[in-house]
Amino acid sequence: MNLENVFNNNEKWIKEKLEVDSNYFEELGKGQSPELLYIGCSDSRVTAEELMGLGPGDVFVHRNIANMVISIDLNVMSVINYAVDHLKVKHVVVCGHYACGGVKAAMQSADLGILNPWLRNIRDVYRLHKKELSNIEDEEKRYDRLVELNVQEQCVNLIKTATVQKAFRDRGLKVHGWVFDVHTGKLIDLKIDFEGILKNIMEIYHLD
Repeated sequence: MNLENVFNNNEKWIKEKLEVDSNYFEELGKGQSPELLYIGCSDSRVTAEELMGLGPGDVFVHRNIANMVISIDLNVMSVINYAVDHLKVKHVVVCGHYACGGVKAAMQSADLGILNPWLRNIRDVYRLHKKELSNIEDEEKRYDRLVELNVQEQCVNLIKTATVQKAFRDRGLKVHGWVFDVHTGKLIDLKIDFEGILKNIMEIYHLD
């Protein structure tokens, strides 16, 4: 990749935006008020705004390997706090994708060094759903199902947080689980039962 092309592309993008709206960047500089927090994978094939048909200012984005929501990860927890408490987003989406390298790596027995503690969280998802996953003979379908289950469990992790619970009580914040199919380009809504999950875990994870 010739990095000069990046700057050339940037100039073209600026020109295109100004041709449509001469005040575009002036308005952009006034601040942000996105209604959606998107927590996705760092995979280079999965671009948050583009796959949703959105643009700058429309979505607050956090990306990491395999779209994880880990309670001791200050990065993702800070993003959630800022987006929910300060930007007042109305929706939080965890979006995984098929053919996820992080999920596939977690299913291998190899020692991956510094990645081991991160991938262990995905292995924990496998452990929780071992019976279902072990009954899927086709390896690729098993990978795909683990991608879906991982999204589901990360949504559960979101619902465990005080920030999300309080925003749900006070203003009806919603949590969603999606999967992006890299083979077709389609976004798939897993229809996570936010209120049902919250009700089931409240005895243990309820935070005033």
